[in-house]
Amino acid sequence: MNFVTSWSGGKDSCYAMMQAVKQGFKPKVLLNMMNENGKISRSHGLPLAILKQQAQKMQLPIETVPATWGDYEEKFIAILKSLKANFDLEAAVFGDIDLQPHRDWEEKVCQAASLKAILPLWQQDRIALVNEMIENGIVTMIVSCNTMMGESYLGKILTKELALELLEKGIDPCGENGEFHTMVINCPLFSEAVELPAFTTKTYKDYCFVVWE
Repeated sequence: MNFVTSWSGGKDSCYAMMQAVKQGFKPKVLLNMMNENGKISRSHGLPLAILKQQAQKMQLPIETVPATWGDYEEKFIAILKSLKANFDLEAAVFGDIDLQPHRDWEEKVCQAASLKAILPLWQQDRIALVNEMIENGIVTMIVSCNTMMGESYLGKILTKELALELLEKGIDPCGENGEFHTMVINCPLFSEAVELPAFTTKTYKDYCFVVWE
């Protein structure tokens, strides 16, 4: 079964894709929704250059679509239809774990594009999932987080120890509720690690971000 991955550049979409490949499905293309100016990704704030590097390390094309929150769904469905035709797709893979409204939305947009929505990580235990990702060779860095965590967490590699520390602080170790976002630096799907540009950090309103130079 040929599939597109809804690729955030972070650990969950990466591990979902790895699981889909393990199940015998075939990745054909990555899809990332960007902010209005098309320069950074809407969910994780990753620059286009890093997303392209990740795709290149997997030898896959990546489709990046600038969108506002207002036209996001319309554009998402349109690009799914286009990718389905161009890459002979049958499914779309998503990295969601247990937010039902997200799953409902993904199934809705996939249905509109006549694709099957596949969520390989659905309803799995959070800490077990993070440990599994790390054991399976996903190297990932925290690139944004809420102020409860603070800027000191930015740039840190997610380890089992760090996941446990977050859990003890009452923070979801997967960041499923948006507590933090990650960026995959390396994984078994990559031919080599991503080369990271220099960065600084900043806090804007109630969220802390890595700012890429």
